[in-house]
Amino acid sequence: MQEMNPDTVLEQAAPAADPEPQAFRPAEDTSIPSAPEAPATEAAAPQPEAPAEPAPVTVVDIRFRNNAKSYFFDPNGLTLAVGDHVIIDTARGDEFGICAAGNHAVRPRELVLPLRKVLRAATEHDERINAENQEKEKKAFDVCQQKILSHKLDMQLVSAECAFDGSKILFFFTAEGRVDFRELVKDLASAFRTRIELRQIGVRDTAKMVGGLGVCGRPFCCKEFLDDFQPVSIKMAKTQNLSLNPTKISGTCGRLMCCLKYEQDAYEDAVRRMPKNESFVQTPDGPGNVSAVNLLKEQVTVRLDSQPDAPRCYHNCEVCVLRNGKGSRDGIQVPQERPARLVAEEKQEDFPAVVSDFHFTPPEAVSAALNGEKEEGRASRKRRRRGGRGHSGDEERSAEKKPAEQAEKQSRIEKSRPPRRRGGKRPEGGTASAAQQPKPQPPKVQQPKSQPGTGDPAAGA
Repeated sequence: MQEMNPDTVLEQAAPAADPEPQAFRPAEDTSIPSAPEAPATEAAAPQPEAPAEPAPVTVVDIRFRNNAKSYFFDPNGLTLAVGDHVIIDTARGDEFGICAAGNHAVRPRELVLPLRKVLRAATEHDERINAENQEKEKKAFDVCQQKILSHKLDMQLVSAECAFDGSKILFFFTAEGRVDFRELVKDLASAFRTRIELRQIGVRDTAKMVGGLGVCGRPFCCKEFLDDFQPVSIKMAKTQNLSLNPTKISGTCGRLMCCLKYEQDAYEDAVRRMPKNESFVQTPDGPGNVSAVNLLKEQVTVRLDSQPDAPRCYHNCEVCVLRNGKGSRDGIQVPQERPARLVAEEKQEDFPAVVSDFHFTPPEAVSAALNGEKEEGRASRKRRRRGGRGHSGDEERSAEKKPAEQAEKQSRIEKSRPPRRRGGKRPEGGTASAAQQPKPQPPKVQQPKSQPGTGDPAAGA
């Protein structure tokens, strides 16, 4: 360490006083720059160049079983198509996957480098191993269910997955709270002689793995195409003017439906452009307050000051907002100029006019003809009731023929009618008509003979 003495201090302090004039002189020179040199200095200043974007990376999308999410992998020189089965390198080892999208370029900022590689296309041996693993998963699921019942654990088994190399079996389950499954793991490890892993998942993950149909009649979005679960709140249902009944805005999993997120951006944009309820607005018919807002049609219902009992509907471009939301009208100046009305343009038909030979009859002529037919019908009915001119000669001749036709019809009915049986034997020779049958004779009554010695005069004679 250098020793500090008065001589050394003076030697170090002397050079420190020299830079002051040097620093001051350039300031004097630059304080009054010459006019022609300023543009040259600005032109000579180099502009910063934009960094060159890295070249895109060729990747393939791979999807695992029972999972709708796709992952980027390095094709490793292979050309794959949609639906090809491949063996890929993952953190859990070699796995069996399905190609969801072929070779395509992706910007590097969308990737998490380095990428895992596709090892090879699946062979027949790999397909056979995958089929054996699926059979093993079904057996493992049934065994685990029995073990859960024997241990009386409050948990619901969702699925079982077996690693491609058979090194471990992974079980997914749901439960309301924490479950002590240490004894269950021991029993499963002794039964399968491999590594056992249990994972607890939520109800949304359960719906994604199991699948099903939603209230719309289509398969679950999370099962079909959703990669990750988006946060959904009850505020979205309020913004979209939906019913806050939990049974109508909840999915099969019991949580808010994921589809509430799809149109949220459009509704938020409409809310920013539309006035709020109870806003004070100027309309083509005068000032009034907004009583209802239709975000989809971009229309508002306004109660006019001149006609408060008859609200009217206006488009968003037909109103001028004087006060957005609730509040007092004090200090608000109503402009004399009113907004213009929206004139809807008539859309021309794209399809050509239909040419037909049908003769068009105006509605007035059709109604006149119908009224004439009705009047004629009424007049004919009146004449028939009165008689006389309403009956023609043909009607009189038809009336004369009616009794003869009725008599002939009655005779045919009597001939075809079978005879009635009043007891006794059926006459021989078939059924006889009623005219040929003999009339029944009344029974004869035998009178008693008189005894001799009686006072009967007939007996004595």
